[in-house]
This record gives sequence, structure tokens and C-alpha cells, in this order.
Amino acid sequence: FSLPSKPRPEADMANLNTAPNIPDTDGFYAELLAAHEGFDLEQTHAMNARLVLLLANHIGDREVLRQALAAARKAP
Repeated sequence: FSLPSKPRPEADMANLNTAPNIPDTDGFYAELLAAHEGFDLEQTHAMNARLVLLLANHIGDREVLRQALAAARKAP
């Protein structure tokens, strides 16, 4: 799939926000788990990869994405 490209304004440049920022985090987590229902491990990995790419595209800031990659690698 392809998404339309739209340059992000310079004002959107920022550091990675790791503070809690999702309203109803438990509700979101339940939705995330429900989205995987009925999937085998391969389908779950594929969906996670698609989700990461969609969210990375939404963020659009390469520096923030680099910070996220580094933070994810450090997590246990």
C-alpha cells in the first residue's frame, strides 16, 4: 500500500514523548489485543509490522523515529 506524502511543518519537530499520552491506556491495550484475535504468530508479526509502519509514517519525523528505535532496543 502507499500513503500520500505530505511534508510536516518544522514546528512539528520534537523529541520522542515517552510520558503517558494515551487516554484510557487500558482500553487501548484491550483494542490492541483484540486486533490480534484469531491470528497465528506470523499474522501477528505481520500486523505489528504494518502498524509500526503506519504510525512511523504518521509521525514522519526521522529524528523522533530514530529516538523511538533506540528506546525500543533498550527496553527489556
